[in-house]
Amino acid sequence: MTTPLPDAARRVAAAAQALGLDVAVIEMPASTRTAEDAAAACGCTVGQIVKSLVFSGRDSGTPYLLLVSGTNRVDQEAVAAHLGEPLDRPNGKAVRDITGFAIGGIPPLGHATPLATFFDPDLLAHDIVWAAAGTPSCVFSVAPGALAAAIGAKTLVMTG
Repeated sequence: MTTPLPDAARRVAAAAQALGLDVAVIEMPASTRTAEDAAAACGCTVGQIVKSLVFSGRDSGTPYLLLVSGTNRVDQEAVAAHLGEPLDRPNGKAVRDITGFAIGGIPPLGHATPLATFFDPDLLAHDIVWAAAGTPSCVFSVAPGALAAAIGAKTLVMTG
């Protein structure tokens, strides 16, 4: 007997379906909170993990979602230069208010607030990537190009 997915994961599955993405959200027995944990749980490389990082524009307050390969670190200054304003990292409560999800389980889609979304081109080097599905233990796999297209993400080099 399978246990039903948590509400947050069901919201992600429904959002993916509404965007035309055929994904199966699964709950892992171990945490997938970090890219390394997720790669171990999913049986893939760290580079195949999609980190969903929320930033906000210091001047405009605009929330931005950066979808980054698990092996990469965001060059915040370079991204800020591209966006035309300095960036701040909101706290956990603000991230939950913006996205509807807690840090460690933020998916690339299905957010409470529409987000300007940018996609790390390094993710496109993989046939399949794995992303959080609303909780620190729920994930889904998807072709990165299909994901980027479905959510209208703009490709942006985010690493130095």
